[in-house]
Amino acid sequence: MKATLYFRGSLTSCNYDCPYCPFSKNKDNALTLAKDRRQVEEFVEWAGNQRGNGHRLSVFFNPYGEALTHSWYHRAMIELSYMEHVDKVAIQTNLSAKLDWTESLNPQKAAFWATYHPGQTAQIRFVQQSGQLRKRGIPHSIGTVGVKSAFAEISSLRRAIPSDTYLWVNAFKDKPDYYSETDIAFLTGIDPHFQLNAVDYESAGRACNAGYDVFYVQGAGLVKRCYKDRQVIGHLYRDGLEGLSEQRTCKMLCCDCYIGYIHMPELKLDRLYGESILERIGKPSLAK
Repeated sequence: MKATLYFRGSLTSCNYDCPYCPFSKNKDNALTLAKDRRQVEEFVEWAGNQRGNGHRLSVFFNPYGEALTHSWYHRAMIELSYMEHVDKVAIQTNLSAKLDWTESLNPQKAAFWATYHPGQTAQIRFVQQSGQLRKRGIPHSIGTVGVKSAFAEISSLRRAIPSDTYLWVNAFKDKPDYYSETDIAFLTGIDPHFQLNAVDYESAGRACNAGYDVFYVQGAGLVKRCYKDRQVIGHLYRDGLEGLSEQRTCKMLCCDCYIGYIHMPELKLDRLYGESILERIGKPSLAK
């Protein structure tokens, strides 16, 4: 089976305090961090054993909080990036941590989803961190949340990074009718795919690859078809991919997040993102 696995352990700590994030400035205690480390290491060990089962894997770490301030995520990414049967290992990060360890990554398989948070770090620092990844040939997208107070910073960031680096913008959906037509035009000028993210997709009863060849793994191995669907469909280490895989239609009324709706076949978003759909890198001809 060719499968995509999202992994989220017990980590909930972050070094930022973004007002739109419920996990900002949370601090995990030593017991929680040790638990998260064991979970990550167990997951990597399981992944390594899948070569013998004939599986090909793509892995995406999307923790609550910032993972790259912890060394076990460095080791996990490095190890996975050199596994023959792993096609991709990617991670969500704010790029605040030191990146010297990325010299050991396999740039042919590793990738970063990097989010810029104005007010949490100097823009020049973030751009320098991105430059390190670029220098080492590690693919990465750059993105931010499209709150109106950040429009000037978003425009400045677009000018500060190379023109062939895709800059995505997450629509701010906490307030209805938040954007004017002028706002939408501005953000679409930054991110040509912005309007794909600005809508919520009716998903109830519709086909989705989640639960079939896309799985959301939590902590010690519990698996859900989707990170927003609370129903547990099995256990990764007990059931294996074959035992988990089943065609399942969506039970949610709508899908409003990139890491969810990209797996709805009817949207055909692989045409826009190709093999870089996990890390959200638009095709060069489409990035501004």
